[in-house]
Amino acid sequence: MTASPSRVFALITGGGTGGHVYPALALAQALVARGHPVDAVRFVGARRGLEATVVPEAGFAIELLPGRGLQRRLSWENVRTARDTAAAVNRALRIVRRLRPQVVVGVGGYASFPCILAARMLRVPTVVHEQNAAPGVVNRMAARLGARVAVSLPGTPLPHAVVTGNPIRAEVAAIDRAPELSPRALFVAIGGSLGARTVNDTALGLYELWRDRTDVAIHHVCGPRNLDDCTTRLARLRRPTDALHYELVGYESDMPGLYARAALLLGRAGAVTVAELAAAGVPSILVPLPGAPGDHQGANARALVEVGAAILEPDERCNATAVAAIVDGLLADPERLAAMGAAAHGLARPDAADRLADLVEEVARVA
Repeated sequence: MTASPSRVFALITGGGTGGHVYPALALAQALVARGHPVDAVRFVGARRGLEATVVPEAGFAIELLPGRGLQRRLSWENVRTARDTAAAVNRALRIVRRLRPQVVVGVGGYASFPCILAARMLRVPTVVHEQNAAPGVVNRMAARLGARVAVSLPGTPLPHAVVTGNPIRAEVAAIDRAPELSPRALFVAIGGSLGARTVNDTALGLYELWRDRTDVAIHHVCGPRNLDDCTTRLARLRRPTDALHYELVGYESDMPGLYARAALLLGRAGAVTVAELAAAGVPSILVPLPGAPGDHQGANARALVEVGAAILEPDERCNATAVAAIVDGLLADPERLAAMGAAAHGLARPDAADRLADLVEEVARVA
C-alpha cells in the first residue's frame, strides 16, 4: 500500500456495486486533475465490494473494512453484521485519525457509514453523493448527521441537496452519437455488469420473433455469469436460414462505442446506466429491478420517462412480444426516436465530476 502523505485531502468511502464505485472513481480522477496528488486521495471500502479490485486497478490506495450490509429481513446473519459493523466503525476511527483527511466523501454502500460516522465523531467535514433518485439508507443517515449532500437527479428527497449530476467516465461524456438506423437499426439489450434474467429472456425471445428480419440487429450483453447458458439457448434457436444479425457477449468493454451506435437500448435502470444514457443521448426501454431498495431503479427510470427520454416496462410485463411492439413503433417513427435522445441528453450533466469536486473543495475550505 502507498505510504501516507503528511495529510490526505479526501477520503472517499463506500461502494459495493459499480453504481457506487464508478462515480467515486470519476470524482477521484477529477480531484487529481485539479492538482491534488494521487496519494492525497484515498479510498475506504468493503472487502466484499467491487471497490476491492477496481480502485487499486485505477491507481488509488484503498483500505478495506470487514462485514456486509444488513439483510432486509429478520435474520441471524444480522447479528454477525451488527458485530462486524461495530468493528468497522472502530477501524474507521483509526483510519480517519491516522490519515487526517480534510474531507470525507461518502458515496453510499456498506463501507460509507462507518467512515462518515467516524468523521463526524472526529469533527472532519463530510460530503455524501446520492446516485439514485430514491436515496439509500446510508446517505439518509449521513444527511441527518450533518453531511453536505450532493444528488444526481432533481427532486431527490434529501435535505439542502446540491444537484451535481452523477459523475461518469470522460469517454462517455465525449460521445458523438451516430446511431445505426440503416440498413439495420442496432437494438442493444443489456442487464448491467451481472446481467438480468428478464432482459436476457426478452432478447433471446426477440431472436425467435425476428429471425427473418434484415432491418434490425441485436447486440445482447448477457453478463459473464450468464454467457454459457445464453450461448446454449441461442444455439438451440439458430437455423441455417436465419437472416437476423445477433451478437451475444458476456461483457461489453466498449460501452461508449455501443452507446454511439445504438438506435435504442433495453436495460435496467441503475444509476450509472441512467446517467450514461442521458450523457450519450440514447433512447431507451427501461425495466427497473423489482424489489430494489426504495424502488430506486423505478425512480431513476421515471426521471427519464417524465421528460420523454424513455419508456418504462415493468419487469413482470417485460417479454419479447411486448418489447417487439414497442421497438417496431419507435423504429417506424424516427422523429420520436430523435426526440427521445434529445430529451435524454437534456438531463445530462457531463461536468458532474467537476461539480461534485467543487462541492468537496468548498466543504474542505479549499478555494
